[in-house]
Amino acid sequence: MLVIVALTVVIGFRFNVGGDWHSYLRYLSSSYEMTYSDLGGMEDPGYWALNILATQLGFGITGVNTFGAFLFSIGLVLLCRSLSRPWLALACAMPYLVTVVSMGYTRQAIALGLVMIGLVMLGRQKFAIFALWVLAGALFHKSAVVLIPIALLTASKNRFLTLSLVAAATALGYFTLLEDSATRLVATYVDKNIESEGAFIRLAMNAVPAILFLIYRKRFALSPAEKKLWLIFSLMAISMFFAFFATNLSTALDRMALYIIPLQLVVFAQLPEAIGTSDLRNRQYIVALILFYYATILFVWLNFANHSTYWVPYQIRIG
Repeated sequence: MLVIVALTVVIGFRFNVGGDWHSYLRYLSSSYEMTYSDLGGMEDPGYWALNILATQLGFGITGVNTFGAFLFSIGLVLLCRSLSRPWLALACAMPYLVTVVSMGYTRQAIALGLVMIGLVMLGRQKFAIFALWVLAGALFHKSAVVLIPIALLTASKNRFLTLSLVAAATALGYFTLLEDSATRLVATYVDKNIESEGAFIRLAMNAVPAILFLIYRKRFALSPAEKKLWLIFSLMAISMFFAFFATNLSTALDRMALYIIPLQLVVFAQLPEAIGTSDLRNRQYIVALILFYYATILFVWLNFANHSTYWVPYQIRIG
């Protein structure tokens, strides 16, 4: 609970931090003229509802960000707690998932937080609950709905029931969240051929743990359902990495790669035991290398990324 509170405060009370800061201010400004009855025809109605609530309560952008940070933090902490080394997983999340994603892409960060709750449920073979959490995330960023079919691939029991539930959830998600904007999404991410700066590095960050998982997956202390889930994520991460070179979909791949980031936490939190020996010192060396790897990522991003200036300096403000 203390970690959730700390993350919520740091993420939610930020001021003028993140590349889309002013875009989110426009959401807030537009919501002053809206009511909840307007949500039916809006994209990402969950995020609009959050803005309407914040304006009615007088909490401003801090209220929107804080509630969003709370949802994201719950998902992150629940995922970390499900792993053998929760603190190592949390440390791996800090440089990019927390610093860049949660403080820069508010809508997708909320969706990802709810998706992470769903992934924990899916690892326990609770397929319908997974679909519900993903649909909840899709209310904040519609792209989350594409993860629902993953439940089909992880099903090992009651396949017909699972197929029916997931198919129904997928259809519901598409027709309520994606149908009206599918053409626009294709035009934005495909037809315009917009290149996403840094997409190669971010896709590579997912591909590295994916390869490690494929090599050592038999040594990971995971249930069969969890192994199947993260095997699928690993194959997706590697496929997306190679698709970067074969297509002009760098922006679309970059956005979807955000949902693969939990793979990094799962793999690196389990890696010391998976490739280490019974010698405690050897496992400590592996932990140190992982921490050094992510510290290097944070240092390079803060100092050399083209858009990191939108995150520096970090500022905090209430109201």
